[in-house]
Amino acid sequence: MRKIAVLPTLLTLGNAVCGFAAIVFASKIDGLATQSDVNFYLMVSASLIFGAMVFDALDGYVARLSRTASNFGGQLDSLCDAISFGAAPAFLLMRLGHQDWAGNKLVLKVYAIVATLFMVCAILRLARFNVENTPDPAGHKRFKGLPSPAAAGCIASLAILRADPFDGWTYLSNDAAWAFVRFWTPLGGLLAALLMVSRLSYPHLTKQILRGRKPFRHLVQVLLVIFAIALAPELTLFFLFWVYALNGPVRHFLYRGLRPSPVPARPHGLDEAPRH
Repeated sequence: MRKIAVLPTLLTLGNAVCGFAAIVFASKIDGLATQSDVNFYLMVSASLIFGAMVFDALDGYVARLSRTASNFGGQLDSLCDAISFGAAPAFLLMRLGHQDWAGNKLVLKVYAIVATLFMVCAILRLARFNVENTPDPAGHKRFKGLPSPAAAGCIASLAILRADPFDGWTYLSNDAAWAFVRFWTPLGGLLAALLMVSRLSYPHLTKQILRGRKPFRHLVQVLLVIFAIALAPELTLFFLFWVYALNGPVRHFLYRGLRPSPVPARPHGLDEAPRH
């Protein structure tokens, strides 16, 4: 390897920097921090994971425009993704457990197991992707298994919801929102980990949303999503990532349930009229 694409490489490394910074801010959450500080660190850590997603999307886009996609770029991208979408959300998941279940050793052990499993599954997911796919970003139409950025987004959206749950939504108290996040976080983390290493099919949303010509209603839908994020980012991000994550298993089981069972073939000559 003598030459590398500078701009896509810098964007990919920006992904890793965001992931490392997310771990740094999540590590500041401890028993001595005030609630306002905890909320701030949760918001910043989760936002940095979302920032890593932006860098992850841009490096592939720039590599495709400049026609500089390479095996080096693909390997580097996976190494950075392992930090930003494997280690960072797993560590954030553990900090959420220590914040909400401090003193409960059994629950903290469950959080530690789920966080470790999440990181391991993210690494396995990335390694399988490298083996089964080409380095050209344009060739990725659908994914086998939940993409690691989407799984990390599921955890980050829970952290944001925990930091500022249902802000301004008076029909549901903050206590109820916190209770929901506390009990869903370990279950959701386990589910996201297993979905990453599944063989369920997931669409490539970036290509479906931005690439090619689309009907006018498509633009209206995108604008409505942007408006919803601006109006209630905590709720909207949570629903967007978890609806996408759960779309795979729901579609799979619905397809299996609605697909007609095959009719067994009858033995040859069984349906023929008797001969005299």
